[in-house]
Order: sequence, then C-alpha cells, then structure tokens
Amino acid sequence: AYIVYMGNKRDEVSTTSLYTSMLQEVIGSHIGPESLLYSYKRSFHGFAVELTEQEAQKMARMDGVVSVFPNKRNQVHTTRSWDFVGFPKQVHRTTAESNIIIGILDSGIWPESDSFNDKGFGPPPSRWKGTCKALTNFTCNNKIIGAQYYRSDGNFGKKDIKSPRDSDGHGTHVSSTAAGNFVSMASLQGLGLGTARGGLPSARIAVYKIFWSNVYYDADMLAAFDDAIADGVDIVSVSGGAFVPLNYFNDSIAIGAFHAMRNGILTSTAAGNYGPGLGTVTNFAPWLLSVAASTIDRKFFTEVQLGNKKSYEGISINTFDLKNEMYPIIYGRYAPNTAAGATASHASRCLTNSLDPNLVKGKIVLCDVRNDGVEQFIAGAVGTVMQNSTGPTTISSAYPLPASQLSLENGGDIHSYINSTRNPTATILKSIARKDTFAPYIAGFSSRGPNPVGHNILKPDLAAPGVEILAAWSPISPISEVEVDKRSFSYNIISGTSMACPHATGVAAYVKSLHPKWSPAAITSALMTTAVPMSAKKNPDAEFAYGAGNINPLKASNPGLIYDIDALDYIKFLCAQGYHTTLLRHITGDKSICPEGSAGTAFDLNYPSIALSTPLSKAISHVFNRTVTNVGSPTSTYKAIVTTPPGLSIKVNPSVLSFTSLGQKLSFQLTIKGKIDKQIVSASLIWDDRTYQVRSPIALYGEF
Repeated sequence: AYIVYMGNKRDEVSTTSLYTSMLQEVIGSHIGPESLLYSYKRSFHGFAVELTEQEAQKMARMDGVVSVFPNKRNQVHTTRSWDFVGFPKQVHRTTAESNIIIGILDSGIWPESDSFNDKGFGPPPSRWKGTCKALTNFTCNNKIIGAQYYRSDGNFGKKDIKSPRDSDGHGTHVSSTAAGNFVSMASLQGLGLGTARGGLPSARIAVYKIFWSNVYYDADMLAAFDDAIADGVDIVSVSGGAFVPLNYFNDSIAIGAFHAMRNGILTSTAAGNYGPGLGTVTNFAPWLLSVAASTIDRKFFTEVQLGNKKSYEGISINTFDLKNEMYPIIYGRYAPNTAAGATASHASRCLTNSLDPNLVKGKIVLCDVRNDGVEQFIAGAVGTVMQNSTGPTTISSAYPLPASQLSLENGGDIHSYINSTRNPTATILKSIARKDTFAPYIAGFSSRGPNPVGHNILKPDLAAPGVEILAAWSPISPISEVEVDKRSFSYNIISGTSMACPHATGVAAYVKSLHPKWSPAAITSALMTTAVPMSAKKNPDAEFAYGAGNINPLKASNPGLIYDIDALDYIKFLCAQGYHTTLLRHITGDKSICPEGSAGTAFDLNYPSIALSTPLSKAISHVFNRTVTNVGSPTSTYKAIVTTPPGLSIKVNPSVLSFTSLGQKLSFQLTIKGKIDKQIVSASLIWDDRTYQVRSPIALYGEF
C-alpha cells in the first residue's frame, strides 16, 4: 500500500469523490471509493491505497499531491523518576489541569488500571469531539475520554484485541507516565515501591491505538493524527519512529506533527532507540519535540552466589525468589542439543533449540551472550546467568526465569568455577534497588544527533528519564514481553526513549495548563531553555546525546524568556530547505509563498538551540538571528553570558536586553568566528536577569 499525502484540509470539493477520480485516472474507471484503505479529511488531506510502484509514480506527478510513499512498517521506540527531576507531588497546580487532553498514539490502554480511575473527575471538556470505539469489553470514563484503534491492512494476530484495549503493555505504561493518577504502594513485586504518578495526573487521556506487537504502519499513524487534531487534544505523544531517517513530508509523524502544530498542538516524540551511533535520531522535524533517554538515580542489581561462597553482582529485573537454594550450574557449551543439530558453539550462546533439556533441566545455565531467556526456560533451566559480550550496559531487563546479566570478567570467573569443581552450584537472588550516583547520563540505546536532514537544527531537543521506569502495565502482557512468561502484574519496569517521551509530554502538558495560550514552539522553548546542563565527560557525544540537557519541570513552567516560532516561520524554513511555493501551498492549503532571499533563513529559524555544521579546520564566520519574548518580569534587564571554547569567538549584539512589558519581543544577533578541530565543540548562551537564566546550547560540528 501507498500513502498519497495532499497537505492541508481544503473544502472546495468532496474528498471521497476527489480521491476516487484521482484513482480512476491512474488505475482505471473500475476503481471505486471502497478501494481506499483510509481517507484523511478531518485535519489534512490524503488517502492510503494499494498501488503498484508505477501507479505510485504516476500518482506523485498529479496536481495537488505533495508526496507518495510506501505504507512502511515502523518501530515502537514514575515512583522515582519525577522526584529525581525535581517534580514533587506537591507543586503549584491549577484547576485548568483537568481541561488538558493528552492524545496518546500507542498500543492502547488497560482502562481498569488504578492509574486511570476517574474518581473525582467531572465530565470531559465541552470542546471534546472524540469518540470511544470498542467492539469488545472496553469502556471509557471521565479520565479516558476517547479511545479508537487503527489497522489499515486488517491483519490482526491471534493475540491482538480488536479494540483500544492494550494487550502489549507499552501504551498503558506510556499513558500512566504522562498522565496517570496518584497510586500509592505501586511496585513490581516490591521493586520500585512508591507512589506511581504521571506528569499531569488530572489530565484527560485520549487513546489512539496504532501499535500492534511493537510495530505500526504509516497509514494508521496518519489516521490517528487526523482524528486527534480534529478531536481537540492539547498535546500529542508518540513513542515510536521510522527505522531510517526520512524527509519531512515522507514521514508520517513529521506530517502529522506539522498539522498538529498549525492547530496549536505540540507533538512530543521519542528520539529513537538506535544509539549510540551518531546521526541515528529518527524524529527530528523542527516543529516537534524529540526526547532522548536519561537515567535516574535508581538502578536494579541482581546477585549471583556460587557454591564456593563467592558472589557476583549483575543486572536484571528479577522478581523470582529461589529462597537462597543452591542449584547445579552448567555452561551452555557443555549441553548442546545434538539431536536438533546444535553445536557446542550454538549452545554456548543459548540459541534457539541449542540446549539439551536432559542436561539443563533443574539447573542454572551460563550463556556467553545476553538473550531473552526463552531457550533456557523452554529447556527446563531454573535460572540463567548471561555474559554481556557487548560491553557495559545501562539497562536492566526482565526475563521469564531467574536471571542476571554479568560482565565478561565475572562471567569468566563463573566459567572457571564450573570447570574447577565436580559439582558446581549457584543461586540467583531477587533484584534489589540501589542509588546510582553517576546519574543522570544518556542511555547507550538512545539515538544520537546530528540531525540527518536539517543539519543546523540540533536534535534531540532534550533528555528525560527513560531507563528502568516503573509505570502501569497490561496484566495480560508478560513483564518480560515473551510469551512463555505467564506472570501477571499491573505495573512494570522497562526502558526506552518510549519512556522518556511521555515524561516530556507530561511536563509539556503541565506548562500548557499554566499557559494555555502558548504555542507549541513556546512550550518547547520553555522545556529546552530551562533544562539542566549535562556532563560531556559522562556523555562524549555531548549535545548529540542530550540536546539542551535533562528536563526540569518546575523551571519549565516559568522560563523568563521564550523563543517563539509561528507557522509562517516554519514555511520560511522549508523554503530555505529547498521546498518550492507550489508544494508549500499544497501542504498549507493557503497562499504561502517563499519570500525573496529566503535561502539563508534556515539558520535563522527562531530555535532555542544553535547548531552549525562546518568542515573541520575551515574558518567560520556566521551570524544567527534570534528573537526572545518576555514572559517573566514586566520590567527586566537580561545580560548575555557566553561560554566559549578555545579557538572560537562568540559575540552577542546587543549583549543587554531591557524589557519594559510582558509579551515584548527583542531581537539579537549571535556571531561565531574561528575554527573547530574536533567532531563536536560545545558552547552556550545564557540570558540572565538574576531571576531567570535562559540557556541555549550551541553545538558546532564537523560535516558528516
């Protein structure tokens, strides 16, 4: 199938008849409206349909078509996390919180969870236009005020539930992180015990189920955006993204977020889970928020004790209790399933069908690499110890049996113990939580910049907690996310930029509740300029890893100054990126034109961060224009404080900004001169009036 994207909503002709006539012109007169998989018409124009490659190329040449692209399959990318980022339970809140509607585009929701109880909630805001669409046992309430599901190809798996109900757990986890109620004594079998809560507990949730078995299709993503915008959500949260970077209007999230922005709706997205390689960020359009995953100061450890009284500390989320009983331990290499054709090499890595059940049943198995534990479980092992052959990791995961992931060095010690003892034994303890004093730092899996398309727009924008986050879960989904695991829990601890995104969504919703008239760009600016700077020593990729820094919810609600951007500014940016007037008019549905001399304005998009791609050792002389709006004290004087690395000169003119009223805008120029001699060089600009410190990161980097 292909998506035919036609830009902003226009009313001059019936959309169904227009789309049908286009199809008839390309395919033949026998084609009718029933051929359309989706017809997008509530918030923007376009449709999804089965086409051959030749038909798609012909369609792309038709008048009014912005882009035609395949309906690709894409990837899904609290007790402690909110406290760690300085957002306590008791903060300044207003009654307007319950008017905020967060649209969650994910795998659905488990409506019976305590995190979504509607006790104390009044009816939905009167502007709400959404619906509750369910064919099975699912009901909305005054907390979950809307719920729909989308599957363009109609191919439902045997475990899929044809309703907004979440059979996966991911959407429930995301929803409760963004807007879950206060739930005391929440934990995963005692792990992470505390009060679970979302960033905006009084907010309403609108569910748009598009993720099925951790993947989604572009056609469904656009259908969900089309509805969410028209339904009246205030914030959209998407914890997913493409496998590879795409141009803005070939990317379903960038398209949906663009139309959301034009309707005053901020889209919060996950940066991606393809790190630590550079240039791996998958959500990078300037009109959406791209969130990296940082750690919190709580980490889970799982101890392995050997029969020789030695113990080794690994990581996992282990809820099983072996009650300190010692079991025989065997190295997988010594138990190959030769009847199935497995070799010792296969068995050492515990690959599928590689272990002989007769040799491992009732024992703990040592494996050379980390896997999901399914092979060990099926073979009858009582536990598994896995060596992490890829080096240090920041993630603890759950497994379907007692498990711990150890370093290669510790795994080697256990291997030596097995070889030196006639009857080697071991046990695996239940996980414990300890303080991680090194936090916060960016997770290895979190996608990095630089921005693969807009080289002078820094992405990701900022970081938020995304490692070992406790939140609500679907009790029919195994916490280890493998089918053989039959445990059922209402809360789970998982990691990903998918978990970081709803933290940013919750903070953005909090800011929106206090400043309901702020634009999406103003909210993004507030989050970025108040973020806590992170350490390049802990994160060698610097701004490519963490953007402006780690999210700071309380300061974000009162930033002092904002860098605002309106829809016309984005049009100028697109002109500078090479989009022509005709195409832009299709996208916007209005009479947008590329102004004369707009070629240089890509640098001057009023972004809260500054990025410059330049050849190494080549002389730089570049001017950036920015405008700030006063939202702090009516009368205030800000002074520019610039942190400049060796080899560069960074000047701000004027270096003092004096405001006399709220809402007043003042402009300045930032000039960079000099050379860079390494791949990324970091600097910063802070506007300081002794009450507010408004910080913009500056990243200069060698061309990729």
